[in-house]
Amino acid sequence: MSNAKGNSAARPDRVRSLRHVMRVALDRAEPGIEWIIRLCGWSAILFVFSIFFFVFREAAPVLFGKLNLIEFFTSTRWQPSSDVRPEYGIVALLVGTVSVTVLAMALAVPLGLGAAVYLSEFCGGKLRETLKVLVECLEVIPSVVWGFIGYMVLGPLIIETTGAVVGVNLLNGGVILALMSVPTIVSLAEDALKAVPDSYREAALSLGASRWEVVYRVLFPAAKNGLLAAVLLGFGRAIGETIAVLMCTGHAVQIPHSLLDPVRTVTATIASELGEAVQGDMHYRVLFVLGLLLFAITFVVNLVANLVVKGIRSEQRH
Repeated sequence: MSNAKGNSAARPDRVRSLRHVMRVALDRAEPGIEWIIRLCGWSAILFVFSIFFFVFREAAPVLFGKLNLIEFFTSTRWQPSSDVRPEYGIVALLVGTVSVTVLAMALAVPLGLGAAVYLSEFCGGKLRETLKVLVECLEVIPSVVWGFIGYMVLGPLIIETTGAVVGVNLLNGGVILALMSVPTIVSLAEDALKAVPDSYREAALSLGASRWEVVYRVLFPAAKNGLLAAVLLGFGRAIGETIAVLMCTGHAVQIPHSLLDPVRTVTATIASELGEAVQGDMHYRVLFVLGLLLFAITFVVNLVANLVVKGIRSEQRH
């Protein structure tokens, strides 16, 4: 009997000693854990600068001196393999990239935000969970599969409905990029809307607002930062896509005058020509200059978005 009482009295002491040992171990390990977390944070910055340094190193030999930058930014003629006079004008490539991306965003943003609002505010139960799974499944479809869909399904449909000569064109590429960007926009926008406190909805409904008025007068202003991030990530998916636009846009170096004209994008040009270019020659280096240009475009987009978000936050504080 006395042994049982002694064992029960010793258990709290053992528990306290074990907690003390664990606390001491955690205190000693805390500086190391902090350094690991800092290393993980700085590694992302290091990787970005490493990629930029690699691309800049390959582009630098022609960027300063050998490449005619005036012709590069003003000419529409892209003929790097010409035996007479190679030409490196990227105006048509830039116009093709911008036109496909703008068309994709014009289709994806309303569709993505609308689907996010439906999932967040008007859909419930098993249907909502089923639709969310389907959206996530769309997000993981490989780019080459989207390219096949655009080439084999959407292309003949465009020819049949519009009478276009070819089905791979600006319209085809814009629709496919929109479908690829929508899942990203839907997922992030739905999370942003769900993050808005329920008290906002309840207060608006108690004042007599309809459900649609709650959406565009309460939820959209409250979740504007998250919605902007969703749109920007969708934009990044569209402007950086390669294989799908290579298969769906027609890959023609020209300035489009209608939605049915074939175009070529900067990313598709790099993907299709880098494997054929001789390493170290002019053509090879200019393709890396195009990579630097894409870096600059994405940097400007992110900078503008950051300034917009800061402006929104400052307005909310005041």
